[in-house]
Amino acid sequence: MAITVDPSEASATMRTVSRRILPFLFVLYVVNYIDRANIGFAALQMNKELGLSSQAFGLAAGLFFWGYFLFEVPSNLALARFGARRWIARILVSWGILATVMAFVHSPVQLYVLRFLLGVAEAGFFPGIVVYLTYWFRKKEVATATALFLTAIPASYVFAAPLSALIMDHVHWFGLSGWRWMFILEGIPAVVLGVACYFVLTEKPADAKWLTERQRQWLTAELEQEQQANPHAKKLGTLKVMSDPKVLLLAVVYFVYQAGSLGVGYWLPQIVKGFSAGLSNTEVGFISAIPYVVAAVGMVCWSRRSDRTGERKLHAAIPLALAAVTLIAAGFAHSAVLGMALIAVSLTGMYSFKSPFWALPTQFLTRSTAAVAVAVVNSIGNLGGFFGPYTIGWVKDSTGSATGGLVFLGGLTALAFVLTVAIRINGGPGSPTGRRRTGEKQRPSSVTP
Repeated sequence: MAITVDPSEASATMRTVSRRILPFLFVLYVVNYIDRANIGFAALQMNKELGLSSQAFGLAAGLFFWGYFLFEVPSNLALARFGARRWIARILVSWGILATVMAFVHSPVQLYVLRFLLGVAEAGFFPGIVVYLTYWFRKKEVATATALFLTAIPASYVFAAPLSALIMDHVHWFGLSGWRWMFILEGIPAVVLGVACYFVLTEKPADAKWLTERQRQWLTAELEQEQQANPHAKKLGTLKVMSDPKVLLLAVVYFVYQAGSLGVGYWLPQIVKGFSAGLSNTEVGFISAIPYVVAAVGMVCWSRRSDRTGERKLHAAIPLALAAVTLIAAGFAHSAVLGMALIAVSLTGMYSFKSPFWALPTQFLTRSTAAVAVAVVNSIGNLGGFFGPYTIGWVKDSTGSATGGLVFLGGLTALAFVLTVAIRINGGPGSPTGRRRTGEKQRPSSVTP
C-alpha cells in the first residue's frame, strides 16, 4: 500500500528532524570551535608568559591543522565503520581532555605538541557532521541545514570572545594565570558533551524513534530515491577519491579559503588590540565578537537563497570575491571603525561561502563516496589553517604590522574565487542535481512500505 505524503506533512517531518538534530550539533560545534580558536585570546597573556614571538604563535596556532590533516581521512573512515554516535562521542572526549591539558604547558615546545595532538583528536569531526547531515536532509534542504550548523562558528566567536576575555581578566584561582583557566573551563564541556552524544545522536532516519513509522518510511525512501535519481553520481574507492581531479580542486579551493579565513580569525583579537593599546582584554573580546554577529546573519540568508535556487557554485564563488576585496581594503584602513566594518563584511563573505561549497561534492558523487571526499577536501584544505596564521605572524615580525598579511590573505581569497568559478560540476538547472524551476509546485511524494 502506497503512502502519499503531501507538502505540509513533509515540511512537518523536516521541522521535527531539524529541531531534534541541529540544536545539539550546533552546541557541539560551538564547543569545538571555542577549543580550537581560543588560543587567539590566550595569546593576549600567553605569548608574554611563554616567551612566544608572533611567528612562534602563528606556528602553534597552525600546528593543529597538521594533526587534523594526517588523521582526517582515517577518522572519517572509522566514523563510517563504528557509526556517528560512537565515533563523534570519542572525538569530543579526547579533544576535551587535550584542550584542558593545554592549561599546564610551560614551554613553546609543549604547546606545539599539544596543539598538534588536539588536531589529531578533532580530526574527522567536521566532515563527519557534514556527511551525517546528508543522512537526514534532502539536497534542497542540506545547504540551509549546513548553514544553521555552521552558524556555530561565528556564534562560538561571539560567545567565546567576551567569555574568554572575562575569564582571563577575572579568574586567577590557585595562582594560575587567567589564560590557563580559560583552557580548563572551556575544555571541560567537550568531555561532558561527548558522553551526552552517545545517548542523544541517532544514526539514521530508520532508527529514529522520535519520528512516526510513516515519517521514517517516507524520509528513508526520499533520500534513497534522491541518490538513485542522480545519474552523474560516481561511487569511487578511497584511493580513487583521493586522486579525483574535482576532489583535489575542491581541496585546493578550501586550502586557499582556510588560509584567509583562519588567518583573520586567529589574529583578530591582536588586530583589535592594535587599534588602541588602552583596550582591556574584555573590551577586545566584545569588539571582536561584532563581525561574527554580522557574518552569522549573512551566512544563513545566503545559504537559504542557495537552497531556494538550487545553485551552488556561484553561491560559493561570489562571497569569496566580496571577502577578498574587503579584506585587502581592511589592510589599508586607518580608521578603527572602518577597519572593523570591512573585516565584518569580509568574514560575512567567507562564512557565506561554506554551505554552498560543502553541497558541491554530493552533486557528482554518491553519498558514501562524498563522505570520503569531504574528509579529503577538509584535511588538505585545513592545512591552509596552518599557512594563514603563520604567514601573518611572519609578516608582523618582519614589518611590525599585520597590514601586509591581511593584503596577502585577501589575494589568496581572490585566488579561491577564481578556482571556484573554474570548477565544472555536473548537474545544472532542471537536472536532478540542479534546481527546481522557479514557481514549480512541489508534488506529493509517495512511498510503498
